[in-house]
Amino acid sequence: MKTKTINQNILIKNTNPHEIYEIFMDSKKHAKLVNSSAVINRNIGGKFQIYDGYISGKNVELEQDKKIVQDWRGEEDEWPKDHYSKLTIILDKTGSGTKITLIQEEVPDKYYDNFYKGWYDFYWTPLQKMFEQTGKTV
Repeated sequence: MKTKTINQNILIKNTNPHEIYEIFMDSKKHAKLVNSSAVINRNIGGKFQIYDGYISGKNVELEQDKKIVQDWRGEEDEWPKDHYSKLTIILDKTGSGTKITLIQEEVPDKYYDNFYKGWYDFYWTPLQKMFEQTGKTV
């Protein structure tokens, strides 16, 4: 199976790494962001399911407010059953907000474009809107 790596850098203004980390790791905050279900165990080795199980995996490495590394998979028809991509999210404070670096390795070639776009549609754009509108999360 051919795979690709997604690399993205995004700046979310009016926030800090702690707020972004909490949105990714807190079930209620994550569910609000994606407007769907999210069940996230915050421990290393802990499992997560988002979008009614469409996205699932487990936490491999967690560095509070700095880094999230997960084994991550999508429930796509042809996504190999036991295949996980490696998702790394790095959070860095900038003068005006938080720089998010996303690296998602081993994404099946067939799903690269869909998931590349999906990060913008379902995460980065809603995050930007969330902090532009209120300056703070709830």
